[in-house]
Amino acid sequence: METTLSIIPDAFRITEPLHQKTYLINGELKVWQGATSEVYSTISSTSEYAPTLLGSVPDMAENEALEALDAAVKAYDQGQGVWPTMRVRDRIECMEKFVRIMETKRDEVVKYLMWEIGKTLPDSEKEFDRTVEYIYDTIEDYKELDRNSAKFEKNAGVYAHIRRGPLGVVLCLGPYNYPLNETFCLLIPAIIMGNTAVFKPAKQGVLLISPLIEAFKESFPKGVVNVLFGRGRAIAGPIMKTGKVDVLALIGHSSSANALQNQHPKSNRLRLVLGLEAKNPAIVLPDANLDLAITECLAGALSFNGQRCTALKVIYVHKDIVEEFNKKFSQRVDELKFGNPWEEGVTLTPLPESGKPNYIQELIDDALDKGAHILNAKGGEHSDNYIWPAVLYPVTKDMKVYEEEQFGPVIPVLSFEDIQEPLDDMAESNYGQQVSLFGSDVYALAPLIDNLANLVCRVNLNSSCQRGPDVYPFTGRKDSAVATLSVHDALRSFSIRTFVASKDTELNNDILEKLLETKLSNFISTDYLL
Repeated sequence: METTLSIIPDAFRITEPLHQKTYLINGELKVWQGATSEVYSTISSTSEYAPTLLGSVPDMAENEALEALDAAVKAYDQGQGVWPTMRVRDRIECMEKFVRIMETKRDEVVKYLMWEIGKTLPDSEKEFDRTVEYIYDTIEDYKELDRNSAKFEKNAGVYAHIRRGPLGVVLCLGPYNYPLNETFCLLIPAIIMGNTAVFKPAKQGVLLISPLIEAFKESFPKGVVNVLFGRGRAIAGPIMKTGKVDVLALIGHSSSANALQNQHPKSNRLRLVLGLEAKNPAIVLPDANLDLAITECLAGALSFNGQRCTALKVIYVHKDIVEEFNKKFSQRVDELKFGNPWEEGVTLTPLPESGKPNYIQELIDDALDKGAHILNAKGGEHSDNYIWPAVLYPVTKDMKVYEEEQFGPVIPVLSFEDIQEPLDDMAESNYGQQVSLFGSDVYALAPLIDNLANLVCRVNLNSSCQRGPDVYPFTGRKDSAVATLSVHDALRSFSIRTFVASKDTELNNDILEKLLETKLSNFISTDYLL
């Protein structure tokens, strides 16, 4: 397996490191003069393997964190700021300006997605395009939300004009595996609803935000979006301790979410919008279409090397077909192509975390010590920046690979005889995001679906787990999520219902009519957004 770089297309070459010197606070691009952290790719750009220096980013700490927070607090101004009181139409125009500028940065962002996190070229392009589409869909859904609110209701002699209003200041922390898409699935609905934000990019996938910083500056009023760089602990902790954050928006690990919310002095005031870890299982019934199940499990377990919360991280196969499944599945794993992100037909790419191959090896060694076997010939083979996916069987509950979310290329397989076995395991699990169910007998599937729908939040029938389409709810039970993220739901997750009530009197009705006629209020409006 090659570990050094093949010929790099000119369009994707790193001709010189990108040293990010500016950061955005209160509408001003400030130049950083302090310490910096170098950003390396595990992809090599030399004939002899060596990590590639991509650039550097500011290594900020408490002072800058609190300065950014103060800017966001001032811009929100306890709900009286320009942004939270602005007309919906005007906020939408700001967002449209931002996404138009963003579209011009596609090539730069895609290149850094490949280099920073090792995402394939097609998947990097898809992440960018999907994010742009998500923004446009969010704008359209916000228009529809406003249209549905452009009316008065009457009950028991009281008129009500009900809208959704912002919550306040949002601390936004995104993940490294989808550093653009999932981060913006938090940030975009948060700000378009009238909130202000402090945003820190993920530890990997940080330089790809650089081309977009000026777009934030040009598109939104000062203080609405503030962009910082640095370690999460050094930035997020001091911000949370102030108690001035109204919403923690985070996609990452539950331990991080717990640690941050525990630092907030008034956690009852803190709204949580969290996408967390999962241990999504596949359940392959004896009557499943085996070829289809293998293809879907392959994609589910190893898309982006399994570095997705929605990845299939454990596979249950009925004992009657487990031998055939394992043989064919293992062969298919070894047939996958490893290479650099821009190479055609590549499925497996270098891992962005330098320590991940060793961690995966620890999981493999633990499983082997406790009775599992590696079924595929290439399983566990090491290179400088990768470890080949290992199919492990039989896996038992005392193995780390069963208990921990591996977030990488190793695939535990268990056999079952009674369907209650995987159901009980899922019920006992700390996670409850999704499941993939493979079978065809409706008499067997019907009760299973009914039970699984109460254990997880999405049951995928004869298909791998996934987030999209983005219009569908994305959430989870237990330690897997708080709140729901979708184009429709995210707008509601980052807002609260608020309304003006008035008794049906001549005085009140006259006031309302004049407010509507003069358009002096941005809140009381029956304008229909086209």
